[in-house]
Amino acid sequence: MNKTDIRNARLDDLYKFQYGTGNTIEDIGGDYPIYGSNGVVGFTDKFNSENAPVIGHIGAYAGIVNWARGKHYVTYNGVICKIKDGVNPKFGYYSLLVSDLQKRLRGSTQPFVSYDLLNEVRVYLPESNTQQKIAKILSDLDAKIELNNKINAELEAMAKMLYDYWFVQFDFPNENGKPYKSSNGKMVFNEDLKREIPDCWEVKELSEIITRSGTGLNPRKNFELGNGSNFYVTIKSIENGKIVLNDKCDKIDDKALGIINNRSDLRKGDILFTSIQPVGVTYLLREKPSNWNINESVFTIRPNYNKVTSEYLYMLLSSSRMKAFTKNSSAGSIHKGIRHGVLKTFKLAYKDTSLIKYFSQIIKPMLMKIDNIDKQNQQLTELRDWLLPMLMNGQVTVGDGEESK
Repeated sequence: MNKTDIRNARLDDLYKFQYGTGNTIEDIGGDYPIYGSNGVVGFTDKFNSENAPVIGHIGAYAGIVNWARGKHYVTYNGVICKIKDGVNPKFGYYSLLVSDLQKRLRGSTQPFVSYDLLNEVRVYLPESNTQQKIAKILSDLDAKIELNNKINAELEAMAKMLYDYWFVQFDFPNENGKPYKSSNGKMVFNEDLKREIPDCWEVKELSEIITRSGTGLNPRKNFELGNGSNFYVTIKSIENGKIVLNDKCDKIDDKALGIINNRSDLRKGDILFTSIQPVGVTYLLREKPSNWNINESVFTIRPNYNKVTSEYLYMLLSSSRMKAFTKNSSAGSIHKGIRHGVLKTFKLAYKDTSLIKYFSQIIKPMLMKIDNIDKQNQQLTELRDWLLPMLMNGQVTVGDGEESK
């Protein structure tokens, strides 16, 4: 490898490309992940690549690049990337990310990645030491984002487990601090719920523990999309527990934001709930939004604070029982969805506010930490996405010590 920078290198200066082996491979649960066109599809006991990117070869995920850590098996739906001597593997991976392979695909009806496509792409190839520095900067950011995602996954699992333990299995703390049902607390069969619930608990509908359910607003004659710097949030921008504000969101101006807010009236403590497929994706508002609002396919649900807390209502609306209810109650020939009136008929076992407030005292710090980590990850992602093209085309240089600072 030359010690000087190459400004117009080809991808085949970095990699030898070859298609994976076989259209499919049996998932037998071995040690090595099987990569198809968009990530892991199973596990096997053999491998054909190690610590390398995998490019989606054909179909809907053609051109998507995944980093495959360790030994792995790539099927024909993926492209194996064998790094050449003198090239940093992670630098090569980031070179692929900025190559916009999805915009260069061959085939009109069935898009695919071809060898000639890969070989014609031009990239910046600096000397080895610079490759290593660039790869470390970007890898460190990705590693921090990945670690944060793992922390949040554990916190989310803990929150769900606690909710299920208390309000599904009914092993909430009794007067002696012992798990109610497991300590032989009295249970009675409830005809409405078709299951046993604790004695002295009652059945309520969702409508009895909320004060409002509304929606955002669709443009129609109300406003225009594409102007301003505020985000117009649809179901595509809501993931369980977080709002994703990025370039995939339409933009709206301040006037449109005000028009939508007159309809949605979003407030701190409200829960967002997607009303069409995927139905029942949720988000708890920790603060009143300042630069975004929702469309008509997103419900906003407000707790009756005399009966429940925001944290409890959020966990209830995110629960597996609610997901089963919305799945069975959704209607529509093209886009299945649920209506306000139907959602409000959801039935739940209810005791009193004291238990719910106690539950919220425990779970609130978890949800706040999840929210803070999500915000940090959004900032880290924005920084990574800003640095990535500039580092990978040589627009920004990487120095040592004080220079790099």
